[in-house]
Amino acid sequence: MIAEQNEELLVGLDDIDWASLDHAYGSADDVPRQLRQVCGDDEAASEDAWRHLFSNIFHQGTRYTASPYAVPFLSRIAIAGPQPTRPTALLMLTRLAVDWHDEYDLPGGIDTVAWRAAAAEFTPEKMVAWYDEELAVEEDPDKRQTLEEVQAYCAAGGLIDSRASALPSYDAVRAELPALFCLLEDPDPEIRTRTAYLLAWFPEDGAHIVPELLAHLDREDDARATATALVAAGLVGDDALVDRFRPWLAAPDPLVRWGAATALARLVTVGPDTSSGDDALVAQILTVLTGAAAAPMSVLGVDFNDGNLRGYAARSLAPLAVHAPDAILSVIVNAFGGLPDHETRAAVTEALTAALTGAFPSAADQTGVPFIDLGAGRQHILRFVAEHGPWGQYGTPIEHRLRELGLPDNQPALCAYTQIMVDTSSAWNLKTEGQS
Repeated sequence: MIAEQNEELLVGLDDIDWASLDHAYGSADDVPRQLRQVCGDDEAASEDAWRHLFSNIFHQGTRYTASPYAVPFLSRIAIAGPQPTRPTALLMLTRLAVDWHDEYDLPGGIDTVAWRAAAAEFTPEKMVAWYDEELAVEEDPDKRQTLEEVQAYCAAGGLIDSRASALPSYDAVRAELPALFCLLEDPDPEIRTRTAYLLAWFPEDGAHIVPELLAHLDREDDARATATALVAAGLVGDDALVDRFRPWLAAPDPLVRWGAATALARLVTVGPDTSSGDDALVAQILTVLTGAAAAPMSVLGVDFNDGNLRGYAARSLAPLAVHAPDAILSVIVNAFGGLPDHETRAAVTEALTAALTGAFPSAADQTGVPFIDLGAGRQHILRFVAEHGPWGQYGTPIEHRLRELGLPDNQPALCAYTQIMVDTSSAWNLKTEGQS
């Protein structure tokens, strides 16, 4: 039974032809009922409806033609729905916008320019034309039938590429942002925190989002909400925020200091040269982040990196490794020590690749440059990579980056170049597992 005061949240719900839209299990004609249950008085039914919605319009990260149509109603529920449903509605909006794997976009933030460019290659019109070409030469009846079915789906507006199919939901959430800004003043700190987290993924709207977050920071007294707002502003803002955020590095709460250092670590590395800048500020950032990365720090209620702030700190440190390689590289590796092996390798590979890119921000050819002429910071990073890898039978991002720089891209050659002796059995060697 839906409360009368909540009926207004769903005005227009029945004006949408849900049966013509799809989700993970076929027709989306069950979505209106689930949205009504979310707003109802039956708490168990509401929780069940949320489970269905997370499973059907956001199935394992996939968005469908029905997904963006649900967004305006979810926005209203987040703003004025029953209290237990509001944080979940905000989380659902974030997932519909950017999936749950935000760690793939950290520490730099989401790249909407690249996303839109990739999605533009898979519009329904382009896909219909592509299937026309395939059908013109395909003679096998079964293959033709499959091609015709997918072409019909595209002709009806369906998107078969995951990047393209996710973009309408992202833009639907983006359209709701002005209405959601008010939640930064909500009495509930969980709502404020979740709202700030949502705003972190819309860099195209940074000029509007950053002032809202700064105003929020001026009145915020909750550590989780403050840290989340700092990180969010750092992800969608620019280096004009550096002086504003510097004082937060001395905040009494360690979570707030982490948020400030995380934001500033990105803001001081958005330019082409990460080895220059305010040395005193960088030293402060490194102190806070190395402390966070060296000790367990998983915080419930902070959604970035699924609350694994230790891992996020290590990711933020990677581009700064050129400033203090001896201190940072070992911290990066140790920060991932508690993960399962395959996750450890992937995370450390990513972090060390970022550190290598930070040390050599230019893709200029290093071929023939004597190792002794590289400087102490770069020498240490290359020796660390030579010793630890990861090295793989099918190539790793580190090997590809070394090759781009004109540096030795296999372990024996890099060991010879860096003049070290290494027991290769102790390196993160991926050959035995066939991982790339």
